Amino acid sequence: MDREWYDRNYPKYESMRKSAKADGNRLQFHLMPPAGWMNDPNGLCQFQGTCHIYFQYTPFKAGWGTKLWGHYTTKDWIHFREEEPFLFPDCAWDRDGVYSGSAFVQDGEIHYFYTGNVKLTDRTYDYVMEGREQNTIHVKSRDGFRQEEKQLVLDHADYPADMSRHVRDPKIFCREGKYYMLLGARDDNDRGCALLFRSPDLNRWSYFDRIVSAERLGYMWECPDFFELEGQGCLLACPQGVPAEEYRYQNVYQCGYFPAELDFENRNYQLGKFRELDRGFDFYAAQSFEDGKGRRILLGWMGMPDADYDNDVTAKQGWIHAMAMPRELRVRDGRLIQKPLEEMKGLRKSEWRGSIREFGIWKTETCCFEMRADLGEHGASMTLRLREDVFLSYEGQILTLSLGKSGCGRGRRSIRLEELRNFTVFSDTSSLEIFVNDGEEVITARVYSKEWSQSLGFEGTEPAGTVVFYELGGFTVV
Repeated sequence: MDREWYDRNYPKYESMRKSAKADGNRLQFHLMPPAGWMNDPNGLCQFQGTCHIYFQYTPFKAGWGTKLWGHYTTKDWIHFREEEPFLFPDCAWDRDGVYSGSAFVQDGEIHYFYTGNVKLTDRTYDYVMEGREQNTIHVKSRDGFRQEEKQLVLDHADYPADMSRHVRDPKIFCREGKYYMLLGARDDNDRGCALLFRSPDLNRWSYFDRIVSAERLGYMWECPDFFELEGQGCLLACPQGVPAEEYRYQNVYQCGYFPAELDFENRNYQLGKFRELDRGFDFYAAQSFEDGKGRRILLGWMGMPDADYDNDVTAKQGWIHAMAMPRELRVRDGRLIQKPLEEMKGLRKSEWRGSIREFGIWKTETCCFEMRADLGEHGASMTLRLREDVFLSYEGQILTLSLGKSGCGRGRRSIRLEELRNFTVFSDTSSLEIFVNDGEEVITARVYSKEWSQSLGFEGTEPAGTVVFYELGGFTVV
């Protein structure tokens, strides 16, 4: 699918865009594909005052297909522009998909690195140890909209000999004047790891080392990312194949981070306990970048590959998936804290403040609101009805989000807490994001209510505490 093919076929799919635009489940303050399929955020960066958000995109099919890079831009995180797709699978190195990658801004240019997918079909392959090429490709741009010639910088011959054919998702960072590239990988013993390459100039790359956890954590690490924040190193990864526990690793694949001390000179890498970034149903492939204000911003795909629940409600209307709310990362007591961007306050409309007992039953016609509850008794039990068949409950140090039929197969997710001090709910037409204890934990889920008019309120014995409630407007996308 090169640019010429895309332009020639675009008119055939105008009806998909019209159907998607008319769908009542379209989100008000989340980025979505105009039509078709969206997954991983890619190439996140700020350049000359504009934030660029690229993403995995199948424009003409609301399902898995050949990927290109879609593109949104914003200057304020409230007003967005849909740009033309940025990268197409148009060469021998990426003919079967422009897969995930990142951006690195240097000397007035944006350097993009991504995985070019090639899937062989001349005979039967297992596509793990054979039959696939995952090429690391470099492309530059002077404006974020027009690209220069693609360059192949790494292929399978450059990866360690004990790697499977699953090596992908490059992320670039700089340390002491040297450039490093992280690649998520699966070795031939089915152990997930991150490969580390080094370069003097962003063009010539050589293998440097690999990073593994002390205990095996899954068979593949997708979408690695590394940054230092407030003196804390953090290695993000999406491990696949981690056995579920009662209150951890409840999704088919995980998305989280290791507190990390990476000593490159001595090749000594200390990884702390892996923590999930989101404890809900729909959050994966998160990527971060530093904006012009010095903030570390995290954006994740509001979806989950290979899940046993679905989003068929929107797929039938010609679109599927979205991005989670952008989140600012901070560090508290050695762990990452996630907070909605300050700019999200610009969505607020009417405001109500009062006690939980005064809150009663709140009627909402659009499902779009922000609600913060501060609990006066941190150990007190509570049940909050968020929608007709969606409940947030706390009992015996266990916080649980439960969904009925509107979850489309999503049942419940639970977190063990030392105490529940507060929570903030962001409800959009077909999503929920719940920030617990000022962002120590987050729960994200898609939800598909039959009616937009919903009632919410505390049920049973109301706990002591206060509520702040806002009706929310939406993004502007042109």
